[in-house]
Amino acid sequence: MTQSTDLGPEDRKIVTLARSARARNGVPEGAAVRDETGRTYVAGTVALESLQLSALRTAVAMAVASGAESLEAAAVVSGADALTTEDLAAVRDLGGAGTPVFLAGPDGEVRARIEAG
Repeated sequence: MTQSTDLGPEDRKIVTLARSARARNGVPEGAAVRDETGRTYVAGTVALESLQLSALRTAVAMAVASGAESLEAAAVVSGADALTTEDLAAVRDLGGAGTPVFLAGPDGEVRARIEAG
């Protein structure tokens, strides 16, 4: 387990952004990713009748659509205890197997640091 206070400022930033997206939009999950240039992309869960996307997959899609070529890190704020294999695969596809993904609870405390691989 990684304490939020153990994170560097850029990693704390994406956890805070993910938490904000979750709270602001009233969705089950918020996520944020940081690309190779330091730009961040923030998203919440998409739950339409015709389209279902987790917050993390939405954030990765936003990064790709904006021209990101890689990811440095990702964060998810959720009540879930684990990330899905599909979420980790999306991060791995853009960032590579070693890309860190921080899973935090609704309080913003990081419960796990997982590599996308």
